[in-house]
Amino acid sequence: MSALEPRDVDADVVDAVAPPPAAVPSETAGGGSVLDRGHRALSIGIVSVVLLIAFEATAVGTAMPVAARELDGVPLYAFAFSAYFTTSLFGMVLSGQWSDRSGPLGPLTVGMSCFAAGLLLSGTAGSMWLFILGRAVQGLGGGLVIVALYVVISRAYEEHLRPAIMAAFAASWVVPSVVGPLASGTITEQLGWRWVFVGIPALVVFPLALALPAIRRTASGPADPDAPVVPWDRRRIRLAFAISLGAALLQYAGQELRWLSLLPAAAGAALLVPAVRGLLPRGTYRAARGLPSVVLLRGVAAGSFIAAESFVPLMLVTQRGLSPTLAGLSLAVGGLTWALGSWVQSQPRTEPYRERLVVLGMVLVALAVAAAPSVLIQGVPVWVVAVAWAFGCFGMGMVIASTSVLLLKLSAPEEAGANSAALQISDGLSNVLLLAAGGAAFAALGGGAVGHAVSEAGAGSHPAAFAAVFLPMAGVAALGGWVATRLRDRKAVAAESGPA
Repeated sequence: MSALEPRDVDADVVDAVAPPPAAVPSETAGGGSVLDRGHRALSIGIVSVVLLIAFEATAVGTAMPVAARELDGVPLYAFAFSAYFTTSLFGMVLSGQWSDRSGPLGPLTVGMSCFAAGLLLSGTAGSMWLFILGRAVQGLGGGLVIVALYVVISRAYEEHLRPAIMAAFAASWVVPSVVGPLASGTITEQLGWRWVFVGIPALVVFPLALALPAIRRTASGPADPDAPVVPWDRRRIRLAFAISLGAALLQYAGQELRWLSLLPAAAGAALLVPAVRGLLPRGTYRAARGLPSVVLLRGVAAGSFIAAESFVPLMLVTQRGLSPTLAGLSLAVGGLTWALGSWVQSQPRTEPYRERLVVLGMVLVALAVAAAPSVLIQGVPVWVVAVAWAFGCFGMGMVIASTSVLLLKLSAPEEAGANSAALQISDGLSNVLLLAAGGAAFAALGGGAVGHAVSEAGAGSHPAAFAAVFLPMAGVAALGGWVATRLRDRKAVAAESGPA
């Protein structure tokens, strides 16, 4: 049985929903904390890595509309985001095998290096396609890093501490969410958007210097040092390449709205479908109860939210005439509420209600995405987006952290890398596909012209192009509310409803 085929999850799922020992950032009923002597250096190091990624995401998102305009690449705007997710898919599978085979230290180091190199390439690009290439290199690094971090958590932290370190990850987005858009907007307006990209790589040194020695001490090497060295699974590497290439072809077809685009679309689907079936747990596509639904929910939640969020700054800049700084700050409060949602799920008293919290989170996400395009009506104040996104981020904080916790609960130590890769593939692939769909709808309704169609009042001439992105994504998020009811299998549900 391969690492991604379903295990006998009946007992696992029962364990996954049973209340664990207390898990808070300080003292815990299970003993120790994420900041005790044995975990302090590692916790600070890996949270610093996430902090850097958070600064990059918030800063780059603010500068992206200006970069696309100056490089005459507004019609390719969605590519700037999806290129990152496309190559990250390959990086995730590679990192999963690499981590299970020899530990997470190697993929984490190489991943951070690629991350920095991609930022430099984008920051010095002279054309939109070269800019997109830099985002692709950055995505490869991001895919390597995120899976390696999950493997570190699975090996270095006891089960009752994992919700707390996941909450710390979410909390590390708070300062970047507030400072990132302001700093990025100011730098973009005063110095130019390129400095946002070329300045971030200098920050890579600190988290690497802090995290790598701690990882070498606590989580390096294979999960079982006495077991034979696991050979590289070349089939899975081929599937990873197929899923990345297939996603890229579908994205390209979605942007080039011509009859000839059916050819790359068909080729992309032919590569993507068997690759997805080979890399994700069996039953994921039909929301089978247990682990498959956990993996599917992660993709539905992340894909719908990120695809919508990617167009928020562009909508506010082109349709309402906001500066890049103000457009970025409209999303800043979301970092606080995301961290709050993640903190809520980490509390011991909420553990028995985890599934209900996840359902509630998806409802909040759907409502937030549906409410965002209301600012296309000139009489609606722009702060409506900030309020809606704050509620949506609160929901995402509960959903994303909960799927991560459940995934690690359902994974044996030797499967942590492969299963974490499956979770991240679902996340990244949904981002690519939904960005492709949103980008196609955006381009079909004239969205590519918004950069040159801003009136004196600050309102663009193509509001329908934005509505065509947000409203379908709200529907996808609503579907995620149903998937969230299937995180436990029938036996676990029957055991709860039956006699004690």
